[in-house]
Amino acid sequence: MVDVKLDDLQYIADTSGKNTPPLRKYKVLVGLMFKYAVIHDIIPPDMNKTQYIDIKKAGNPNAYNREPFSKAEIEKIWKWKDTNGYFNVILMLIYSGCRISELLDLKKEHVNIKERWFDVTAAKTEAGIRKVPISDKVIPFFEYWYNLNDCEYLLSTPEGKHFEYRNYYDSYWKSLIEQLGMNHRPHDTRHTCISLQAEAGVDDRLVKKIVGHKGQGVTQQVYTHFEIQALL
Repeated sequence: MVDVKLDDLQYIADTSGKNTPPLRKYKVLVGLMFKYAVIHDIIPPDMNKTQYIDIKKAGNPNAYNREPFSKAEIEKIWKWKDTNGYFNVILMLIYSGCRISELLDLKKEHVNIKERWFDVTAAKTEAGIRKVPISDKVIPFFEYWYNLNDCEYLLSTPEGKHFEYRNYYDSYWKSLIEQLGMNHRPHDTRHTCISLQAEAGVDDRLVKKIVGHKGQGVTQQVYTHFEIQALL
């Protein structure tokens, strides 16, 4: 511990090739190690320089520039939708604005086909707990998956099992997106949904409710019939 210098710690961050979130954890980890060393008189307090580790300097080498799907790309997905049932999942994401994890973990008991909405019951933030309206454009896809098999989840593998993210992403999303000649990740669908709503002049308060962003009124848990109709 005595021999470890700030430059050594900074070098690890700079050459790690990691993104900001794991670098934050790295900084916390070494901070706790040096704090322990100070408490137990292994090093003097002034040797703990971990607070000066600059994780911003390391950059974000694996960052992905999220870009919405263009109108031409969306049109192309529509043209290909009947060639593979999993193409319609991309459209379900684009026209709902939900996170891929929210759709993969969506149970049929939380889907109301008749009234055209579904409940997101678990999310990263309180604002993420919400009712999501189902667009007319994609209600047939929701009906298809709802009636496909006995799986308790809306989406399922060809074997009728619950989708794990890596399974869906590696085996379906990547191959279909590459087949279309595009370069997108699932989160781009959320940006696409927001962009489409903004272009259509949808009130920002409603957009936040639909996609589960923080904002005034977003955390309200009780939706009236009027509000559901407004979201639709």
